[in-house]
Parts: sequence; C-alpha cells; structure tokens
Amino acid sequence: MVELGIEIAGLKLKNPVMAASGTFGYGTEFDDFFNVSSLGGFVVKGTTLNARQGNAYPRMAEAPSGMLNAVGLQNRGVKYFVEHLYPKLLQYDTNIFVNVSGSTIEEYIACSEQINDLEHIAGVELNISCPNVKEGGMAFGTSCPAAESVVQAVRKVYNKHLMVKLSPNVTDIAEIAKAVEGCGADSLSLINTILAMAINAESRKPVLSTITGGLSGPAIKPVALRMVWQVSNAVKIPVIGIGGIMNATDAIEFFLAGASAIQVGTANFIDPLATQHIISGIKSYLERHKFNSINDIIGCLQL
Repeated sequence: MVELGIEIAGLKLKNPVMAASGTFGYGTEFDDFFNVSSLGGFVVKGTTLNARQGNAYPRMAEAPSGMLNAVGLQNRGVKYFVEHLYPKLLQYDTNIFVNVSGSTIEEYIACSEQINDLEHIAGVELNISCPNVKEGGMAFGTSCPAAESVVQAVRKVYNKHLMVKLSPNVTDIAEIAKAVEGCGADSLSLINTILAMAINAESRKPVLSTITGGLSGPAIKPVALRMVWQVSNAVKIPVIGIGGIMNATDAIEFFLAGASAIQVGTANFIDPLATQHIISGIKSYLERHKFNSINDIIGCLQL
C-alpha cells in the first residue's frame, strides 16, 4: 500500500490530484461520471463580485496540441454563488476552492470576504493572472508591486487557505512568486494559460472575438514544468502544478519538478475520467518504483 495523501500548508488532501478552475464547473457536472469526493480537491469556476456576461463569441478555438479560450470569467457573481451554488457543494467530502478574480483590489476584497464565511470552502485560489480579462487580472499578475498589493489586501480579510495563481506571461515568475509568498500566500498554483492567438487565413480575421486568448493543453506543459521547477526552488510554500497534464506520467514529472499537488484542466474536456486515471496511474508508478508515499518523489529530480 502506498500513501497518496499530502498536506499543503496544514490542509490535508486525500491525494495530490485536483481539478482546475474553468474546466470542472461546480463539480456537479461530473457526478454522472465518478465520485467527485475521490479527488484531493477541485477549484470551482472563476467567481467575481458582480455578474459577468463574458466575452462575445467565438471565444474558444482548437490549437495544435491544445486549445484557446477567451471566455472572460462568465459567472453570476459571488452573491448568486453563495445563495444557489454553495449549497450544492455541501455534498462533497473533499477540499473545495473558489477561484476569485476582480477588476480592482476592492472587488477582490469584497468577493473574498463573502467566501470567508462559507464553512465548507477550504480556501480561495486568487486569480491574479487570467489573460482573458481586459482589466484587473493581467495587470495584477505581471509585476511584483501589483501582485503584492492584491495579495496583502485579501490576506487581511481572508483567514483560510490562500492559494495564489500565477501568470506565465511575465519575465521572471520566480520573483513574482517570492513577492506573493512574502505577503502571506499559503500556496501557489501555476501556470495559468499562455497569451496566444489564432488567425483564419481565408477570412484574414482573428478566430477569437477578443483577438487573443489563453492557450492551454499539452502545448504548454514544457513551459509549465520549467516554471514550476523555478518557483519550487525559489519559495518555501507548496506549489501546485498546472499546465497540459493529460496522464499520470505528466503528473509525475510535475512532482519531480517540485510540485506538491497538481491540477488537471484541459484533459477534463477530452475525458471526464481523466483525474481518476491519473490518480490510479500515480499509485501504480509509486508501487512499481517501490516508493511508500507521494512525498518520496516531490522535488526529487536527479540533476
């Protein structure tokens, strides 16, 4: 028997596999496929203070080895989440995070304050990195002072686990990570999507209504691995790896690079059982290599 359980800044996960925000809805969408409580945790759809309609269509497109999205944080706002969606989450026995975004620091604060009162929510994933929002996310995640300002502000009003999601669209992600760590982040999740675009050669127009969008999927895995490795060597708080994880082998690579847990995103669109296959695959890997625990391989890249 191998131990898949992991502890992240005092938060216990039954296994290191989580579902990423924006690809897993509110969990209920996957009830017909598997027991959602079997996950180490999941992050619900991006939530903002006020309702957002999102960007105009088309806002998703295929890309080589991945996909582009420019949904624009479409959601009904935190008040609707608290009143109508949160009660449905009470059925799950796992760690649930709410991805929080905003256009101003005041919006981040107000949204986080309302989530702070929800007993069954383990923490927030502070989205300072989303490249699909014209204001707020991109700016907060691309400089140390901006990142520090929003994390400090939310830390003052949110007293549970504060995970900060970092943007890859920066020159030095390790510097941003250290700045966020110094402001009270409990963990870091990375990477968010990479800013990209697609063009229709026949119409000579952009494929997405927003011109640019976020690239996810296998195409970004090498970049994500590199950044997880850099950040895990720069900070002392846990790192959750994200980016093109499609199978257990991908997940193992992130653990070796220094991630304490991983989030599965785009793979959920291809196979709703992706997380389950990854959990069982991680267990098989540990057994095959005669490791007793997932902790035995975290940060154990042989250099």
